[in-house]
Order: sequence, then C-alpha cells, then structure tokens
Amino acid sequence: MQIQLATPKDVDQILNIIDQARTIMRENGNLTQWSNGYPSSEIILEDIHNGHGYICVNEQEIVGYFCLMIGDNPDPNYSKIEGNWLNDKPYGVIHRLASGRKVRGIAQKAFEFAFEKINNIRVDTHHENLPMQNFLKKIGFEYCGIIYVSDGTPRDAFQKNIL
Repeated sequence: MQIQLATPKDVDQILNIIDQARTIMRENGNLTQWSNGYPSSEIILEDIHNGHGYICVNEQEIVGYFCLMIGDNPDPNYSKIEGNWLNDKPYGVIHRLASGRKVRGIAQKAFEFAFEKINNIRVDTHHENLPMQNFLKKIGFEYCGIIYVSDGTPRDAFQKNIL
C-alpha cells in the first residue's frame, strides 16, 4: 500500500471511502459521527488545497483517506482540554481517517506515515467510536481528556509522543 497526496480528481473516490467508513461506524454502534454531510467534498477539497489530504492506494485503487496537519498553526480545537495533554511540543493531527472494507491496516499505515513526519501526534474521536479508541490505545496513544470541536460537541482526545 502506498500513501500519497490526494488531488481534486480523487474526491469522488474519497467520498465513496468515507461513505463506506460511515456505514461501518453505524454497524458498530457509532450512530452520530460523520452525520449531516460531514465530511463534505468542500472539506476534502480544502484538505487537498492545503496539502493535508492523503490517500491510501492499493493496486491502483484508493482504499483509504486521512488528513494530516503538521505545522506552526496548532488545531484551535485542541487549545482547551478537560484533562491534560502529554506535552506542549509541536504536534501533528490526524483527522478524517477513513477506510472501506477492501483492505485492512489503513489506520496503522496512516499513523506510521504520520510518525515518519513528526514524533508527536494528537487525535480526537467520538466517544462512541470504540474501534478507533481501542486501536489508538493498542498502538500506544494515551487518553488525555475531552476537547470540544467548533460546533461545541465533545471528543475524546489522545496523544502519543515518540522520543
């Protein structure tokens, strides 16, 4: 599997992967995450325009998507936390991680890719997204507390720092 920057021509396939991921979430009891049209094509295009959108490609087919933000502009949703981050060092954030049913291991590859870019990563997920929470704990992320995203809803926040 290869990870590469997404392009605008990939958006329809990315949205298809997101729809598959949404269905998988619903099947696993996560009934609220990614509702009301989120993430939209406009959000995916913004990720791509900003150089943050990545696709996972297996045998020339897009099988996963994620947004990886690294830089001097920390995620504003992470400025306040009910709890404590592990540190205040520069960090990367993975958002909108999605995979369909065709290939397993997309999340593992996305996080490996991210840690090749930066050794400190924060991530958040819905409280109902138990598969993602279990995965994060399995690969060494620590639960740090609750953050609130721009619409005011809570998310469970995790962080991992590799020294």
